[in-house]
Amino acid sequence: MNQDTICAIATAPGGAIGIIRVSGPDAIAITDRLFTPASGKPLAERAAYTLTFGQILSPAGEVVDEVLVSLFRAPHSYTGEDSVEISCHGSAYILQQVMQLLIGQGCRAAGPGEYTQRAFLNGKMDLSQAEAVADLIASTSAATHRMAMNQMRGGFSRELALLRDQLLHLTSLMELELDFSDHEDLEFADRSELEAIAARVEQVIARLTDTFSVGNALKNGVPVAIVGETNAGKSTLLNALLNEERAIVSDIHGTTRDVIEDTLSLGGITFRFIDTAGIRQTTDTIESLGIERSFQKLEQADIVLWVIDATRAREQYRQLRADILPRCEGKHLVLVLNKADLLPSTDAPTPAFDDLPDNAFVMSLSAKQKDGLADLQKRLVDFASLPDLSQTDVVVSNVRHYEALTHALTAIHRVQDGLASGLSGDFVSQDLRECLHHLGEIVGGTIETDEVLGNIFKHFCIGK
Repeated sequence: MNQDTICAIATAPGGAIGIIRVSGPDAIAITDRLFTPASGKPLAERAAYTLTFGQILSPAGEVVDEVLVSLFRAPHSYTGEDSVEISCHGSAYILQQVMQLLIGQGCRAAGPGEYTQRAFLNGKMDLSQAEAVADLIASTSAATHRMAMNQMRGGFSRELALLRDQLLHLTSLMELELDFSDHEDLEFADRSELEAIAARVEQVIARLTDTFSVGNALKNGVPVAIVGETNAGKSTLLNALLNEERAIVSDIHGTTRDVIEDTLSLGGITFRFIDTAGIRQTTDTIESLGIERSFQKLEQADIVLWVIDATRAREQYRQLRADILPRCEGKHLVLVLNKADLLPSTDAPTPAFDDLPDNAFVMSLSAKQKDGLADLQKRLVDFASLPDLSQTDVVVSNVRHYEALTHALTAIHRVQDGLASGLSGDFVSQDLRECLHHLGEIVGGTIETDEVLGNIFKHFCIGK
């Protein structure tokens, strides 16, 4: 695959400038056949890291565009190959014309993420750094940018390298012990030293694994489920929070029959709001499926907004508390007494509720009038309580990494159990090798099939 020379438009449409990337063994030669430098000196005779002004010409000699060409020579390029970047005017017509000319000269249109995949295969970055490139492009907040930048610059990789060194040291001691098992008078490490090393490794893996909840929330948004009885104002609240008509609002009960999701940034934190079907007894099959999904989303959420019609507050609370409260253990729960504008007096005290858990908070508002939303938004930010990350903080946000770390943690726990119980060294060594294997999966040391790589890079954008 790396013998092909590939090309792709690397910039989004609609800008004043468009960039086409060319990479591969014939990148410079192919570009030279289309490009006429103003100075007359071809790219093949120019030094790396230079910019050259000139024209792209059609086979008939017509000027397609005046361009700047950036030149990079292997191995000192993003992909590790000879590479060229052609900066054109941003016209979609011009960019397509240049692409067609490149393909006509022997280039192949690049697939999703193929440039970054080549960078990985050519040793310019490990797999975790390659995946961070996609996260960096998709970053929507300071926190997600810092997470991705740290990972792309090798912060996560350095943590794993330190773990690997300690595991290899532990493995070498175990292997020596096995090699000289016939010599009872030789002791390379007592079990207490081995246990201490395993404990240090376990602490680091556990710490990295524990960061996933924060990393996932920062990357995908803190999940906030909006639940309650039909016609309590859940969709009105969602629309008010998003400041747009995202969900259908109607006086007809059961209008929302499926889950509606959207995100909003509050205080630099992304929240993923989930408007669910109204909970009630129904014989409608479709509505029943929607209610079942409501309970699923409720259990997956970190924060639950239980919307209650303030004019029927105690009645709705009694009707649904058996369904909602048991599913809110360990979550932040806000009882949102909506339609407060319909109460006879705005000075009426907030009603008390029986059996309300300690993690619950009660507040009144009017989603329709958008009165009280600021207090709710502040409460959400306080509940999220996500750390303020720097570019040196290592936080796991990739599901693939989290799964590999979880498997590695299980393996190192077996190592600790084996050492504590005096298990034979060959069995402990097998668990050590398994732990190393799972850590290696993260950086790509044990990726052996194109299918696995294809699955990772297929979600990248074209041109990266």
